[in-house]
Amino acid sequence: MNTAERARGALYGLAPGRDAMSRPPLRRLVFAGEAIVDLLMWVPALPERGGDMLAESAAIEVGGGFNIMAAAVRQGLPVVYAGGHGTGPWGDKVRAALAAEGIGVIRVPDPDADTGYDVALVEAGGERTFVTALGAESLREPGAWDLVPVQPGDAVYVSGYGLVPPESGPLLGAWAASLPPGVLLFGDPGPLVADIPAAVLDPVLARCDWWSCNQREAALLAGRGDPAGAARRLARRTGRDGVIVRAGADGCVLATRTPGLAGEPGPAREPGLSLRHIPAPAVTAVDTTGAGDAHSGVFLAGLAAGLTADGAARRANAAAALTVTRAGAATSPTRAELDRFLGS
Repeated sequence: MNTAERARGALYGLAPGRDAMSRPPLRRLVFAGEAIVDLLMWVPALPERGGDMLAESAAIEVGGGFNIMAAAVRQGLPVVYAGGHGTGPWGDKVRAALAAEGIGVIRVPDPDADTGYDVALVEAGGERTFVTALGAESLREPGAWDLVPVQPGDAVYVSGYGLVPPESGPLLGAWAASLPPGVLLFGDPGPLVADIPAAVLDPVLARCDWWSCNQREAALLAGRGDPAGAARRLARRTGRDGVIVRAGADGCVLATRTPGLAGEPGPAREPGLSLRHIPAPAVTAVDTTGAGDAHSGVFLAGLAAGLTADGAARRANAAAALTVTRAGAATSPTRAELDRFLGS
């Protein structure tokens, strides 16, 4: 493998020793997650158990996986939604939001259920707490994911929210774990990471080309509280090349594999790991809702635009930082807004 091939492999998350041309440049994001509705309430603090309080303000917005899709498409990466959506007011709201962003929809509406929703309590410091009710976005029919057309050059996004439900999670996990090598798999366990059954999680984690999680989620998965230590352990559990541990205002830690002695993995020449801390711009947080989603969407768009993994992570950090200065969920910047922010 020559220098140019190694560089290309690092860019697209290929493990050393694999054919660097086995995955073409990214052209599209196929979102195999869940777009739902957020019922947002801004509160001074969480109410005590059994208590009540008046919200300072409230809003109804499309959220969940929509945030990642919007972040990616606003950076110029074409996106299609492969998840389910229902018949009813929430499903109508989700489809309208997808259409407004130019995001395609693969499936027809479920005639027997509406799209799910969550209640999000946003505290004064910007931290948010969710309670979610699943709906038509949770696909339970065997073979439901086999109908999704994926092709070389696609990036597929899978969320932990989709891997948790006992009826639908194993179906999504088995499909994601069996994706062909020309498709990049990006996984994010989300806040429900501890609830994903190991039998579902482990094959997906092993197949992921990129695995992204926040510091809490990484600690639950890896048993290490420090981002670097958690990233190192997680990178050794993946079958491919990249792990991102997001650390909020501190940016993120990027762990990627490095070649063995002869560029060929083997019992005596296991690839090492390269750990880098990628800092984030300093901002004053107003609302952290959707920051991790913005990070993931912009990171993938950065890879598709030809950035190195480090460059894509820096851009993703900046997008997440800009997002937390805005109230609401799908507040990821456009490419022009992000360019201006980085330029300043």
